[in-house]
Amino acid sequence: MSLRRVPATLAVVVLVASCTTPQPAPPVPPTTSVSPTPDPKALEKFTGQKLAWRACEDKAFDCAKLTVPLDYLKPDGETISIGVLRHKAKKTDQRIGSLVVNPGGPGGSGVSAAARIAKSRPAATLAARFDIVGFDPRGVGTSEPKLVCLTDAERDADRAEDSESDTTPSGMAKQLADARAYAAKCAERTKHGQELLTNIGTRDVVRDLDVLRAALGDEKLTYLGFSYGTQIGTAYAEAYPDKVRALLLDGAVDPELDTAESLVMQMAGFQNTFTEFGKWCAARADCALGRDAGAVTKAFQDLVQPLITKPVPAGNRELSFEDAITGTSAALYSQDAWKFLNEGFAELKRGSGKTLVALADNYYGREPDGRYTGILDVYFAVRCVDSTRITDRRVIDGAHERMLRSAPFLDGGTPDMSELDICSVWPVPATSEVHKPDIDGLPRPLIISTTDDPATPYASGVNLARDLKGALLTFEGAQHTVFLDGNQCVDGAGNAYLIDGELPAPDTRCT
Repeated sequence: MSLRRVPATLAVVVLVASCTTPQPAPPVPPTTSVSPTPDPKALEKFTGQKLAWRACEDKAFDCAKLTVPLDYLKPDGETISIGVLRHKAKKTDQRIGSLVVNPGGPGGSGVSAAARIAKSRPAATLAARFDIVGFDPRGVGTSEPKLVCLTDAERDADRAEDSESDTTPSGMAKQLADARAYAAKCAERTKHGQELLTNIGTRDVVRDLDVLRAALGDEKLTYLGFSYGTQIGTAYAEAYPDKVRALLLDGAVDPELDTAESLVMQMAGFQNTFTEFGKWCAARADCALGRDAGAVTKAFQDLVQPLITKPVPAGNRELSFEDAITGTSAALYSQDAWKFLNEGFAELKRGSGKTLVALADNYYGREPDGRYTGILDVYFAVRCVDSTRITDRRVIDGAHERMLRSAPFLDGGTPDMSELDICSVWPVPATSEVHKPDIDGLPRPLIISTTDDPATPYASGVNLARDLKGALLTFEGAQHTVFLDGNQCVDGAGNAYLIDGELPAPDTRCT
C-alpha cells in the first residue's frame, strides 16, 4: 500500500497506544447484525430517492448527498446525509454500471478514494466501463453529521503526552478515566451524539450502501473494498447476497478471528515486513540501521527507545516514542516508503524527528495546517460497536505478551494495555458480533491476498476466500493491498473479474 493511501486503512497496532490517542490498530473482524432487520417497505422513500448530482469542486466529478435514516428501525425519525462522488464512465455506450469503492479504515474517505482511483492510470480500463463511485461512511468526511471527539489541539497534546507508558495502578486508573472522558466527548461534541454512536457501525454502513445501490439505479452491486472495506463487502454479502453482481476484496480481514487473535496474527505480519525492510536496508551503503540484516531489530530499538524519556525536536514539534513507532509502522505498508523510513532513521541519529513525525502525521490524518481528518475517532467508534469487547485483564495481558513475542521490533518501553480497554467503557452497546460467514446464493467473489502484507496477513485472505467460497489471487510481495497499484498481473485479473465476471485459475500467483 503506497503512502498516498495512508491512512486509508487502519491496520497496524502500536503497543504503546493510549486510550485517548487512538494509535494505528487492526481492522475489526467482519460482523453480523444482532438487532432486528429493517422493514424494506418502510425504506422505500430512501431506496427510491433520486440523487441530485452537481459538479464537485473538481469539475471532473459529480457530487451528491444521499439521505438515509439515522436509525434504520426508525425510518420516520431523524435522517442523516452520506457524501457521494461519481466519475462517469468514459465509454457511455459500453457502460456496465457503477463500481462502488471503499478504501478501508474504519474512517477512510470513499469520496477521496474514488477521485484518486478514477484519475489513476491503472484504473483506466475500469473508468471506461464503470461510473467510479465513492461514499463517505457515517461520521466521515463529507457525510453529515461528522463525528467529532477531540479538537486538533487536544489530539496534538495527546500524542505528545508521556503518561500512556505508566502501567502502575494509578496510571491504569488514569487511562481508564481518560477513556471515559474521550467517549463522553464523542457523544457531547457530535450532533445526535449517542444515537449516532449507536448506529455508526458496519451494520448500518452496509444498509447505507444498499440504499446507495438503489439510488444509483443499479439492480446489483459491483463493489471494490480494501482492508476494512473487505469487512463492509463481506457484511453486505451476508445481508444482501441476491443483490451482489461482483465483489473484489483486497487485503482481507479474517472473518473468524476475535480482536485479540487478529492482533497477534497481525503483529507477526508486521515483524515479517520489518525483517524484509531490514534486508533491503542492510544491502544499502546508507542504511541507518547498519549493514547486518540480522541486527536491525536491536539497532531500531537502540535508536527509538531513548525517545521514551527524551523526545527529539521535529521542527516546532517533538518526536515521541509513540510517534516513532507509528511512523515506522505506517512506512511498512509499501516498499515505496522504505527509502523515506531509512531517511527518517538517519535523521533521528542526527537528533531530528521531522521525517518520522511526518510519516506519523500522514497516518493519523493530520494535514499540514494542523487539522485532523477525524479518521481515528471514527475508527474507535466503529470498532466499539462492531467487535467483541475484551474486559478480562488476563486476556488482554496474554494477548500483549504474545504480540510482543510475534513482533520483537516493537518491544520497547512499557506496553500500554488500554488499547483493548476503551470499548469496555464505550457509552453504547455493540450492534454486531464476530462469526463465520455462511452465505447462500452469493456470486463467487475475488479475494486478493499478499504474501507479506503487514496489516492483513496472507492467511486472512485465504480464510476469507474459503468462507465466501470465492477465488483467491495471491500476490507475492511486501505491501498492504495491491489492486490498481500498477501490477499488470493483478490488475488484469481484477479487471477481467469486475468487467466480465472471469475468475482467475485456481492457485494463480502474481509477482
